[in-house]
Amino acid sequence: MTVLVGLDVGTTGVKAIAITPDGDVVSRIERPYSLSTPHPGWSEQDPEDWWRESQAALAELGGEIAGIGLAGQMHGLVALDAEDRVLRPAILWNDQRTGAECAEIEERIGLARLVELTGNRALPGFTAPKLLWLRRHEPDAYARIRHVLLPKDYVRLRLTAERAMDAADASGTLLLDVGRRTWSDEVLDALEVPAEWLPPVLESPEVSGRTADGIPVAAGAGDQAAAALGVGVVGAGGPVSVVLGTSGVVFAALPGYRSDPQARLHVFCHAVPGSWHAMGVMLSAAGSLQWLRDRVAPNVSFEGLLEEAAAWPPGADGLLFAPYLAGERTPYPDPDARGAFVGLELRHDRGALCRAVLEGVAYGLRDSLALLRELGVEVRVGRVSGGGARGRLWLEIVASVLGIPLELTEVEEGSAFGAALLGGVAGGLHSDVHDAVARCIRVTDTVEPDPAWMAVYHDGHARYRRLYPAIKGVL
Repeated sequence: MTVLVGLDVGTTGVKAIAITPDGDVVSRIERPYSLSTPHPGWSEQDPEDWWRESQAALAELGGEIAGIGLAGQMHGLVALDAEDRVLRPAILWNDQRTGAECAEIEERIGLARLVELTGNRALPGFTAPKLLWLRRHEPDAYARIRHVLLPKDYVRLRLTAERAMDAADASGTLLLDVGRRTWSDEVLDALEVPAEWLPPVLESPEVSGRTADGIPVAAGAGDQAAAALGVGVVGAGGPVSVVLGTSGVVFAALPGYRSDPQARLHVFCHAVPGSWHAMGVMLSAAGSLQWLRDRVAPNVSFEGLLEEAAAWPPGADGLLFAPYLAGERTPYPDPDARGAFVGLELRHDRGALCRAVLEGVAYGLRDSLALLRELGVEVRVGRVSGGGARGRLWLEIVASVLGIPLELTEVEEGSAFGAALLGGVAGGLHSDVHDAVARCIRVTDTVEPDPAWMAVYHDGHARYRRLYPAIKGVL
């Protein structure tokens, strides 16, 4: 059977799927690997783990592979020497050590100019601050750098012997001129980072190399762009992507490059050639529900917890939850933000806490949707994905808070599925990404907003917006 393969190099493991040219999933493999936290706030991985588990996953898939697409965690710094040897463990997207370097970048370039060029402000997760940190704290390793890659691009190097990076993933380095879709000489000069360290920038469906067996490998995309492609978010005016994963994302394709002057949204190149996207990111979406279950109801299933939440009315009788358990990005780029329950009464029980968590996350997603509308995004419908999308109650809450229908698609494989579609274009089985989406993505269900709930949530969101400044004032 001819198959297309998507390989998603994630934070907790690699996921590989094989699909038919019409989008039916033939097989799926997940291979975990470990995360290292040698100091508080640090997050690192050994790139060799990515390659070992990727090899194993590809070997298990089977089928006659026509094309491979890559997706993966963004921003991670993979520093290589002249012989393509890894110099140190990769510093990941969720590493928080580079606060001083972020301030240095914004001072060197100027915040307004940085946002104008890169679509983003300097955040600890991005790649450029990691390079500056390495230069300051590990000068011997820095002096040996000859090549810089992102996580999935290291797997590409081992798979094809080619160094390359796609424009979507490169947008998260803070070194790309996002509007021009090429490396920014101005940023590189200001930060004193050699341009020759960086690989060619390709469009996501372009062939970036071939395996030893001659299989074409698409340039690929960062995980969020690939996931959005995997639910059919390919052009302005179409659906927006709503992700209820560990983090929460509202993602929209843009008609052209336009940065948010206040950098509350991330603006990156999209996996669709010549297009861009904007997204709001909240750091604890389904992660908030996981936290509540682990701490309050470790012996209760998620389904059981949601049943308890359903017993409470919209608004949970005044109980609010601020989902800032790990800091926040949108609309508050504040790593020191903290969560809270507000409005607790004696009669509130575990189900009320759960309902408040579901609603608090939905309010956070609404903040991102409002910012997208400020950028001129027309929003009619959302395409929802992520582990949280399996709970019907949560979908009804999110649809009612956002005020838009939410569509579910047949395949729930996220970034790996989007990567497989890119592999189909690289392998010549699809003419372009629009053809791949038209053939492979099918909507199976729609969750409509509830008008009565919408009225409650309109007032609830207004209260929720007052939470962050109040909490910030007492920390």
